[in-house]
Amino acid sequence: MRILIIGGKGTIGQVVTEYFSKENEVIVAGRTSGDLKIDIADSASIKKGLEQAGKLDAILCIAGEAKWADFNELSEADYYIGLKSKLMGQVNLVRIGQHYLTPKGSITLSTGILADDPVVKTSSAAMVNGGIHSFVRAVSLEMEKGIRINAVSLGVVSDAYEKYKDYFPGHNPVAMNKVVNAYVRSVKGKGSGEIIRVYE
Repeated sequence: MRILIIGGKGTIGQVVTEYFSKENEVIVAGRTSGDLKIDIADSASIKKGLEQAGKLDAILCIAGEAKWADFNELSEADYYIGLKSKLMGQVNLVRIGQHYLTPKGSITLSTGILADDPVVKTSSAAMVNGGIHSFVRAVSLEMEKGIRINAVSLGVVSDAYEKYKDYFPGHNPVAMNKVVNAYVRSVKGKGSGEIIRVYE
């Protein structure tokens, strides 16, 4: 398979990339590093990167940002960070990316536990994650050529637990092998419109 992984150099992305690279041709893209440069907040960047990548069997997005802050500190502009990057960035990736996939290819988006179990300072991030979940379920009904779409929604992964543990008291870190398996299920399975939750 030819697989494009956007965000393949990040904490989660590099582990997922390592797994898929064993038996597939993997192209890594990122905003500032990788085989290709793709900034998902910029539709023109998405299209240019996909043109360079060529025909693909799977697209995985493990990228996107949102502002974390107390609700009363978040401005309208702060909300637009997540809306433009993680939400519309992934929506636009689906809009554009479907045309670069082989029939029965797949697209995997990434969200997180905040959609279902938010913590303080995450009203923006939780909103974005929940929006993606609804989008994935709806758009799966209209994908053509047998293309599948799913979202992987993770809890705090073990490799980032020390950095984020104060935000998630009492949460159990998710082992990286479980993280990888969630993306494998999306890419190699037959399901579509699924929110693949791995929260502990």
